[in-house]
Amino acid sequence: MDWKNAIKVKKLKPGKTKMVTIGAKVLMVGYIDGEYIATEGLCRHMRWPLAIGGKIKDGCIRCPLHQTTHQLSDGELVEWSPFPILPSYGKLIGKLSKQKDLKIYATRIEGEHLQVDTSSES
Repeated sequence: MDWKNAIKVKKLKPGKTKMVTIGAKVLMVGYIDGEYIATEGLCRHMRWPLAIGGKIKDGCIRCPLHQTTHQLSDGELVEWSPFPILPSYGKLIGKLSKQKDLKIYATRIEGEHLQVDTSSES
């Protein structure tokens, strides 16, 4: 286990996420539905920061750029680059990178900090 301080808990508002950097890793952290979460911070499709405009609904995070969607519980890919405004464009853009699950990290509270186990990618 490699626990690192990510952010002070008081900076996380219910239902909101923030981007943090731990070493060379860019992560999205948040307090969602009563649980602290930590995921890879950049969308697996085109590397857009998920905490900037990403929507969380029904236990999933949806990238604001091309609408790629992943489950927050395990990072499983739900939908790859559908880009609903112009579906044919979404299919074309979706072929630019390999479909991948989102990395999820274990979290815990230690004192006033949310800590992330940077060795626990799932």
